[in-house]
Amino acid sequence: MRYFLSKTAACVIVVSILSIPTSTPANQGRGDEEQFGPVVRAYLGYLRNEQEVVDDRVSRREVSQAYYRRNSNRIRALRQMAVRIARESRSDYLPELEAVSRNEMGLLFERPPRPDTLREGEVLRRTFKFLGVVRSGESFYIFARLDPYEQSELSEKGGNESPLHEVQKAGRPGLIRVRRVTSP
Repeated sequence: MRYFLSKTAACVIVVSILSIPTSTPANQGRGDEEQFGPVVRAYLGYLRNEQEVVDDRVSRREVSQAYYRRNSNRIRALRQMAVRIARESRSDYLPELEAVSRNEMGLLFERPPRPDTLREGEVLRRTFKFLGVVRSGESFYIFARLDPYEQSELSEKGGNESPLHEVQKAGRPGLIRVRRVTSP
């Protein structure tokens, strides 16, 4: 009988230990997300999924270690900025965010600005607002893409003309196509 009780007690202890919730980094991130609304949580989930894709691609040796590091760092930088914006604004809204390294500025701008001259809150080409630099393995310059309403409001306040009008005024008639960059 004593053997049966000690075996039962051992099983109860093992089951109790296994039922203790473990705290993994992925679970911690999700727990922290509960403080945010559905839009911010969805964006953070999107970034988590993007990281899983990058992890999967490197595990199958489809991408180089350098590509993996850069994109993992970019995803981490976007996450840091999204959390910062959500906490500071206390709203469930995030602009479309773009993260580029110093040598990737040409992906967003035809004539890239010098990174050392950028000021937080500065609007560039009435298309992007510079939010700041996030150091995540390397420095990423984070921009918020202005939506059409913000662009229009900016043009009305400053009396500035649209980028399309500037192109037409410069003697290059026709439509321009705005470059769009998405984070991998």
